Amino acid sequence: MSKLLIFDHDGAVDDLLSLMLLLTMDHIQLKAISITPADCYPENAIETTYKLLTLARKTDMQIGAGNYYGINAFPAEWRAKPKVLNALPSLINIDTSLQGQIKDSVDVLVHTIRSSDQPVTILLTGPCSNLVFAIEQDKSILQNIAEVIWMGGAVDVPGNVRTYNHDGSAEWNVFWDPVSSHKLLTYQLPLVLIPLDVTNMVPVSMGFLKILALQSDYPLSNLAGQFWATTIDTIPSYEYTYFMWDILAASYLGIPDAFVLEKVELEIQPNGHNSGQTFRKPGSGKWVQMATHVNKERFYQYVLQQLKR
Repeated sequence: MSKLLIFDHDGAVDDLLSLMLLLTMDHIQLKAISITPADCYPENAIETTYKLLTLARKTDMQIGAGNYYGINAFPAEWRAKPKVLNALPSLINIDTSLQGQIKDSVDVLVHTIRSSDQPVTILLTGPCSNLVFAIEQDKSILQNIAEVIWMGGAVDVPGNVRTYNHDGSAEWNVFWDPVSSHKLLTYQLPLVLIPLDVTNMVPVSMGFLKILALQSDYPLSNLAGQFWATTIDTIPSYEYTYFMWDILAASYLGIPDAFVLEKVELEIQPNGHNSGQTFRKPGSGKWVQMATHVNKERFYQYVLQQLKR
């Protein structure tokens, strides 16, 4: 049976590469896409999303965009990346004039989950705000959520937030809206967390990009290579340190047995100098399945193989 999926992303390069990967999965039935205006300017991310759906001939997909802009903004230079993607040779001439009406993400989530004839899986590769707001609007949807997979948090490793008056313990998807992140754990959802602890194991290395380039006769591999090439100077400066954050989370849907999960009780700090910190808290009752290890060779092989489709 196909797995029904809602994909909520925040428009960065790795989010959009995750959409490419999802569109290659035969067992995934993508029901709706929701965009959080976090690591993007939403107009550009909506356009890139629609262009990728056009390439996949799935333009009847409902797309929603959130209207909440978080507590701690992503750096502006990161948010501008989808504008660059839309100008790439493979995408620049794709017509978006027939793009359907963009609805509010919360409404899209509530309607899609509530009307589904079977429980829905939700993949979050950005902040969790849209989902939390949807649950607050209609708590009955909790009964029709099969699983939430979230690329978020840094539990036993340092965070990747480097900003004024913060201790560096948080990961960006959690830090953008630490209040909603804190609330998410209280809903007792079946949650699989893909934190920095495991994404740190899978960098986007030059070696990987060279292998990908060898299969550039495949249009999807060619496009993915163009996307990743735009990340070379992104974090933290002119040094190659981009990771497969969201791609790894998306791949869990295709190769779950490549991951080692640990059932843990966690807490997320909603405010203060360590806002967004995700930490172990035995006795909290907030249980999640946290990925602690991935078979790296199998993961890279899976991504390369899917991008030949």
